[in-house]
Amino acid sequence: MTIDSKTLSELKEALLAEKAKLEENLGRIAKSVDSKIGDYEPVFDEIGNDREDNTTEVEAYTDNLPVEMALEKKLQSVILALSKMEQGTYGICENCQQEIAIERLKANPSAQTCITCKK
Repeated sequence: MTIDSKTLSELKEALLAEKAKLEENLGRIAKSVDSKIGDYEPVFDEIGNDREDNTTEVEAYTDNLPVEMALEKKLQSVILALSKMEQGTYGICENCQQEIAIERLKANPSAQTCITCKK
């Protein structure tokens, strides 16, 4: 079962839309370090230099860090899926090298493994 060109095009559109949304959300809490690989660094407003200001800044950083990391990981997965489309290896499980079910790809276009290997 190879993915037909219409379905592949739909999946690519979904990935590009998700990429744009992730980049927008990341842009609110982080700055891009390397957009090609989806590498971001959390940012926070520098409020001041006294102890309370520094505490507030650290809290903002620690609040944003896990969110940034989760969004960044998802973005990197989307970028990898798009790269695999370019290389012609999209839809192949990274573990067992079998084709990923089209239903799984439609539900999660950036899936890297088949449902069996995911479990």
